[in-house]
Amino acid sequence: MVVEAANWRAGSVRVRHEILADAEHRRYLTGWMRPADAGFVAVDAEGLPVGAAWYRMLPRSEPGFGFVGTAVPELIIGVQPIWRAHGVGRTLLRRLLVHARERGHPRISLSVERDNFARLLYRSEGFAVVETGAARDTMVHRLS
Repeated sequence: MVVEAANWRAGSVRVRHEILADAEHRRYLTGWMRPADAGFVAVDAEGLPVGAAWYRMLPRSEPGFGFVGTAVPELIIGVQPIWRAHGVGRTLLRRLLVHARERGHPRISLSVERDNFARLLYRSEGFAVVETGAARDTMVHRLS
């Protein structure tokens, strides 16, 4: 689903193997599942995956796009295009936020490009912009 997360823009299709080979995206998958990792997969009626949401604790030496600190998990969501705008992302997001809160995390972060429609989802679920970049923002949700 990291490929779906990277290919969020309609009409823009980055090749799967290029995304998976890219170090900036690979950090969200390599070594899964470390003790601090968590995630959920949404499936359709036939049991096929249609979306996933997960978080990772990334080191300062290898920060992710939405890195705000070593003790703050970074959230990633990928949903297949045909399932977008049907509540899959929101359901996954809410489930992961509950899980992070249950694990004692006071905050969770993410990065989103400014023209990504998912930005509205994140705002509606309590995320706030904490850092503004050239084309993307880092957002944080306070879980406590």
